[in-house]
Amino acid sequence: MPHESGKTTHFGYTEVDEQEKQRLVRGVFDSVATKYDVMNDLMSMGMHRLWKSFTLGQTGLRAGQAALDVAGGTGDLTKGMARQVGQAGHVILSDINQAMLEQGRNRLLDDGVVGNVSFVQANAEALPFADNSFDCITIGFGLRNVTHKEKALASMFRALRPGGQLMVLEFSRPVAALSPFYDLYSFKVLPFMGKLVANDPDSYRYLAESIRKHPDQETLLRMMNDAGFERTRYHNLTGGIVALHRGYKF
Repeated sequence: MPHESGKTTHFGYTEVDEQEKQRLVRGVFDSVATKYDVMNDLMSMGMHRLWKSFTLGQTGLRAGQAALDVAGGTGDLTKGMARQVGQAGHVILSDINQAMLEQGRNRLLDDGVVGNVSFVQANAEALPFADNSFDCITIGFGLRNVTHKEKALASMFRALRPGGQLMVLEFSRPVAALSPFYDLYSFKVLPFMGKLVANDPDSYRYLAESIRKHPDQETLLRMMNDAGFERTRYHNLTGGIVALHRGYKF
C-alpha cells in the first residue's frame, strides 16, 4: 500500500509515513498520560525536577510578561513561569495531545495555579498565536516527538517578541563515558519499568528510541541558528543526558 504523503520519517527506530507519525505519537501519550508524572520521577530518579528548575532559572521572565509552554504536558514549566509572571502576566500551556492537556489542567488546578494560565491544544509546527506574542517560549521534552522540527522552530520564532527567548529542554547525547550505562538503562530498564508501572513497555521503548533519533547538541544549535535565533548556546546537564538550548529573537 503506498504511503499517503510519499514521505517517511522515524517513529523511534521504525520508518513510517510522515502523516502516520502524529497519530502514533498521540497513541503513546494517550497511553502514558495518567502515569506520566510517576514515570518521570522513576525514569529520571527525580532528576527531571532539577533539569526543569535549572531551565526556570534561565527564563529571565518578569512580572506582567507573557510566556508559552509548548508540548507542556502536565505543566511543570508552566507552573514555574506562572509564578514568575504573576497575576499581571499570562502563561499558555499548549500540547497537541488532549489527554496530556487535561492532565496538565487538572494538576495545575490542584496546585492552585489559576487566573494567569490558559490551555490550548496546538501543533508545535503551526502554533495558533499571533506574531510577536511571547517574551519566553519553552518546550520541555517535546521537540523530539515533532515530525518537522524545523517547522516547529520557525513557528516558535514567529510567536516570540523581539528580545524574547526560546528554551529547548531535551534529552541529548551523553559524554562517551556514560554511553554504555545509558544504553543499558534505556533499552532494558525503561521498558521494564514501563511494563511494571504503566503496563506499557512499548511506549517506553519508543521514548528510548526517539531520544537516539533526536539531533545532538551541535546539530540542534545549527537548526536554531537556521531558524533565525541569535546568541544561541546550550548547557549540558547530567553529563549531556539532557541539554538546555537557548536562543533569542532580535
